[in-house]
Amino acid sequence: MAQLNPRQRQAVRHLDGPCLVLAGAGSGKTRVITQKIAYLIEECGIAPHHIAAVTFTNKAAREMKQRVAELLKDKNSKGLQVSTFHTLGLNIIRQELTTLGFKPGFSIFDAQDSAALIKELLRRDFGDDGGVIEQMQRQISRWKSALIMPQEAPADAGDDATLHAAAALYEKYQRALKAYNAVDFDDLILLPARLFQDQPEVLDKWQNKIRYLLVDEYQDTNSSQYHLIKCLTGVRGALTVVGDDDQSIYAWRGAEPENMLLLQQDFPNLIVIKLEQNYRSTGRILKAANALIKNNSHVFDDKQLWSELGYGDPIKVITLRNEEHEAEQVISELISHKFKNRTRFSDYAILYRGNHQSRLFERALREQRVPYYLSGGTSFFSYAEVKDIMAYLRLLVNPDDDAAFLRVVNTPRREIGPTTLEKLGNYATERQLSLFTASFELGLEQHLNEKRVQRVRRFTQWLVEMGDRAQRGDPIAAVKDLIRDINYEAWLNDSSRDLKQAEKRMANVWELVLWLQRLHENSEADKTLSDLVNHLSLMDMLDRNDDDEAGDCVMLMTLHAAKGLEFPHVYLVGMEEDILPHRVSVEEGNIEEERRLAYVGITRAQRSLTISLCARRKRAGELVEMDMSRFLEELPEEDLEWRGIGQKVDPEERQQRGQAHLANLRGMLGTTQS
Repeated sequence: MAQLNPRQRQAVRHLDGPCLVLAGAGSGKTRVITQKIAYLIEECGIAPHHIAAVTFTNKAAREMKQRVAELLKDKNSKGLQVSTFHTLGLNIIRQELTTLGFKPGFSIFDAQDSAALIKELLRRDFGDDGGVIEQMQRQISRWKSALIMPQEAPADAGDDATLHAAAALYEKYQRALKAYNAVDFDDLILLPARLFQDQPEVLDKWQNKIRYLLVDEYQDTNSSQYHLIKCLTGVRGALTVVGDDDQSIYAWRGAEPENMLLLQQDFPNLIVIKLEQNYRSTGRILKAANALIKNNSHVFDDKQLWSELGYGDPIKVITLRNEEHEAEQVISELISHKFKNRTRFSDYAILYRGNHQSRLFERALREQRVPYYLSGGTSFFSYAEVKDIMAYLRLLVNPDDDAAFLRVVNTPRREIGPTTLEKLGNYATERQLSLFTASFELGLEQHLNEKRVQRVRRFTQWLVEMGDRAQRGDPIAAVKDLIRDINYEAWLNDSSRDLKQAEKRMANVWELVLWLQRLHENSEADKTLSDLVNHLSLMDMLDRNDDDEAGDCVMLMTLHAAKGLEFPHVYLVGMEEDILPHRVSVEEGNIEEERRLAYVGITRAQRSLTISLCARRKRAGELVEMDMSRFLEELPEEDLEWRGIGQKVDPEERQQRGQAHLANLRGMLGTTQS
């Protein structure tokens, strides 16, 4: 407790009703949660298994659990539940399988699995229109996040014909998931929330299990997550939530910062505690952040972040000719700053609004031989073609893997449609069998006609033969035979619009085979196909671009990915209209969320902040003049140090601040120079 400031101590000790901690950037919110968990166990005598803390990422959950263990030292924390929302939901589903109507061994569909199922259900009416598939998938996810079940969707659709089509699909989609004994990602919250709503006796049981609930990043919750919180908390109000409405940047995936207002309405005795002392940044950086965010509307009174770390250096604002010049200049300044201050490359981060902005910075870093780490890059194991082959291998090792079965049963196409799979799934659920085992039962013929049964059994019999071949002989040879047997390369060529793209995808398949071969050759332990598949599956879990594993590298990441992180020196690039704020967000009236995104970027910086913008950028091969971001206009002028192409510019000489300087810069460049 001695390490906490007065408001942090107040938040930890408050137990008389629900508590909302409005934690500004860098104000020690994780410390409050972990200290409160330790306080509940040590001082209040609440058993660890009656406490649950939820957040949004596995990384945050791991860090929180580790900190609590360090605080408790040798004391027992066994049973303490620290997890993501979705892991909590999964645990509830596992323990309520019978009530929810699932059998053991249910599968969880990821976004690609869900899209594949929707594609099958839509194929008859829409073909392979990816836009329609994505639109329908988004709408179903919206309904689930709003706790709207399939039977309720038509009423919500109103007179909108597209929404009515989506509602009809939603009903088919959910019925198919149930037949496959599967749930999707959204179901992990929806099903427990609706179960608690519809069955009070089940809710009562879980309220007795979880007697104190703590929630991190509360501003990122959606309707279904808030409902789950409200249900578990009940009338006791044994709840502490920590969040920051100024860092709510995930509306595009369903987050509702308005949940802070709902909390106040649903819990009239709610106490609100503000954490405004920042332990991360200099005073000048915080002054700029405060000036920016005050232009947003707020549910509660504005927070004013302050720091005892000194005022700090001016915020540099650099205007460049174009995006290539921007990348070169930023990397040049970064290298110069590093060697002058004897820092590490990992002290630097380059933050941008969209992933497409990273390409030129990557090139400049490679040319200067600067190590970098691209956060949020695509994992090798997330490519569809790699997931396909891995699913086949999982089936050879374990034919009862229903998720793998469903992924590849029609990849490539075998004329086994959704109706056949639905009836097979219903039969398997009724008999409590895997899809693979159910396919061999004589009783299946009473549910499917002979032609459909033959198609399914042709596939499952082939799996048996391939599995035997893999177990008896060289597993690598068996994998190569499998890829040839299914004629995967020809299927990629036929299903891809771009032949070069198909070649790249097939190259990934052979890269996977090469990976397996190296494991087989280099490890005495990994000899069977089962050993190899388990080894690769573990690598898949670890290959999540965990920023902790980056080493001494410059970090490149989007502003969304940077939330929750901090760096001594930050370069916030592309500070122009149509980029930050993004053009689409401006058109849709989401300017406040864009401002919060800029606020997140500024508050990642601990000691120095450099902002860059371009006079021109290429758009569809044409040079387009860019305007300075309105957010730069909102920063305190006296704290900015403006620079042009290698020269300082006196702020008093600029009319309308940076806009005039950009106009001068364009004049220097001329109409023909890029």
